[in-house]
Formats: sequence, C-alpha cells, structure tokens
Amino acid sequence: MRKLKTIIFLTILLLNCVLPKISYAKESEDSIETTGKSVVLMEATTGNVIYEKNKDEPLVMASITKIMTLILIFEALEEGKIKLEDLVSVSEYAASMGGSQVYLEPYETQTVNDMIKCISIASANDACVAMSEYIAGSETEFVSRMNEMAKKLGMEHTHFLNCCGLDNDIDSGHYSSAYDVALMSRELITKYPQISDYSTVWMDSIIHTTKKGESEFGLTNTNKLVRSYEGITGLKTGSTSKAKYCLSATARRNGMDMIAVVMAAESPKDRFHDAAKLLDYGFANCELYKDEPKDNSLEPLLVKGGKTKTVTIQTKEPFSYVLVQNEGKDSIEKQVQYVEDTVAPIKKGDKLGEIQYYLSGKQIGSIDIVSLEDIDKAYYLDYLNGLINRYFVK
Repeated sequence: MRKLKTIIFLTILLLNCVLPKISYAKESEDSIETTGKSVVLMEATTGNVIYEKNKDEPLVMASITKIMTLILIFEALEEGKIKLEDLVSVSEYAASMGGSQVYLEPYETQTVNDMIKCISIASANDACVAMSEYIAGSETEFVSRMNEMAKKLGMEHTHFLNCCGLDNDIDSGHYSSAYDVALMSRELITKYPQISDYSTVWMDSIIHTTKKGESEFGLTNTNKLVRSYEGITGLKTGSTSKAKYCLSATARRNGMDMIAVVMAAESPKDRFHDAAKLLDYGFANCELYKDEPKDNSLEPLLVKGGKTKTVTIQTKEPFSYVLVQNEGKDSIEKQVQYVEDTVAPIKKGDKLGEIQYYLSGKQIGSIDIVSLEDIDKAYYLDYLNGLINRYFVK
C-alpha cells in the first residue's frame, strides 16, 4: 500500500512539473498551412482578400472552369433568353466529351434545370457543352463570351479555351489563378444565389430518355464539404492529372459569405482540408460591418430653382466592410458630403452626395446619396403662381 501511495505521489509531482510547460498557440494568419500551391480566402460581400498564397499564379483549373459556364447560364436565364423548363438537345459533339460526364446520348433531350443539376452536382462535361451550344450556338462562341466576362470581372490571369476545363494546360491557353477563381465564384454566388439550390445537393438523379427507353442516372456531389461543413453553400471541384486537385468552397455564417479557393492540392483530402481550414479562419477572425440605407436618417436637401424647395434623399445601397481580428465596429467613422449646389432639374436616382467611411483615419469606402424623386425646374409662371398663393390665396 505504501509503495502504491509513493508511486501516485511521484506521478502527481511529475505531472505538476511538466504540465505548466505545455501551451496551446492560437493559429495566426501566418501559420495557416495549406498544401495547395495557390490559395485565396475572400469575403464575398466586399470582395476583400483575407488570406492568400500565390494568388495571381496562373494554373490549370480543370472543372472549376464550370463556374464561369454557370454564370453565363444564369445570366441567360435572368435575361429571359432561356427558361428552366426548356428542352436542350444533345449534339454528337457534346455527347463525345470524356472525363466527368452523365453519359448523355446524341439527340437526347434534357431540361435546362436538369442540365444545371448535372453540371453543379456531377460536374458533367457533356452537359456543359450541350448548354454552351444551346445558349451561344457553338462552344467556340460561348467560350468567347466566357473570356469577355472574365475581362469584365477583372480576371487578369485567366483565359478559357473550352467550357468544361477538360484536358488543357497553361501552354495551350486554358488557365486561371486562385484570385480570379474567387472573383468568378463571388459573381456567381452574389448575383445568382439560387446556385446553392443545386450546389448543396448531395445526391439526385436524372432520367435518360432515348431510343432504348427510360433509365435513371444517379448524381453524387463531387464536393464532399456539402455533407460535413456547417453553412456550406457550394461551389465547385476540379481535378485532372495536370491541375491536380482544385476547389472553390463557399459558405455562409453570421451574415458573411466566405470563398476559399484551393488550387493544385496533392489529393482530394488535402483540398477539402485546406478549404475548411481557410473558411474556419475567416469566420473566426472576421466580422461584417453593414450600414443599411434605413440606418441613415438624411434630412431633405434644399433645391435651387425647383418647383419644390427640397428633395428627399437616401443612400443608394448598403455599405459593407469586413473587420479582421482586432478591428472593431466602433472604430468606423462616417462623413456625409453633399454636392456644392443642388439645382433643379433633378431626376430620381441622381447623385447628390456620398457617405464616406473611415477606419483608423483611412478611407475604406463610400456609397452614393441619391434623389428619391424628380424635381422639375421652376419657370416664371411657377414663381408667379407661388407669389399669388402666398399673398392672395387664403
């Protein structure tokens, strides 16, 4: 018994000596370790880059290409050029696509809605090409529009050769960077948030209707984070022997949308682990400051030479900014600046000033103050009527 007590005493003494030396260091931005050759963490509302590694390096992007394809599909839907229930006929060329596919047969038809499912969930190359031909007449013309959109979005290190990302390399002219992928991911999830109705589906199916009859084909999401990451909203995976393993992962928590792009990871597990780690860092260390138009009480402005003396005004849109780590909302200051003279005529929506936002003395952005109504210019008869109403009409 004495020997047992002695052993316990010595054990406790040893632990007391060792445990105080153990510390748990909080992970900082500099200590984020990712296996991907190039990574970017972006907050979607503002477009601010929170973390990056080799963000502008052009790399093979594989099926992440399809993010741009989806942007053009949803753009065509928004403009009324196509509808979800439209039937899309599959050409022999589209059916011949290799790689990831849903085995569409020549002259088979699928709805636009099901084609989007095939692209978003199963990363189907054949569905991509079929949709490109349906929207633009040919894949070549569709790809030209993809490159135009890339320029519009400021994607300076991107060029497309096809709509699906199959079997191309940088030398051939099909490439992008992690930052550019984040830019097009941001465009897709902020302008067309309905994409998450497709990109978060784990399993679904389509019906093949051909000369052989009807058969069901199962679709399984290539993005494994759909099943495991809280707040996941998408978005797209990509992998080839040249691109290795790529991923653009999007998630939403506490009003913030984060985009984590990982390119050229060594394994599927690495890309998902990297993306989750980046998203975790973003949500743990960032807070979204948002100033809504309803939060800004602005007095009507005096109008010179108008039929009415004042014009009602309001901020045009919300202002958003991502606060990182020790930055606090209380540190943000607002300054209201108006145009020198508010002179009629004024059209609804005309800019009459702006609110400027400052953090620690540095301007971080601004939003326009606009007119909420039309104010016509006053002429001689308007002034005369005003005098008559003022002095003679009771």
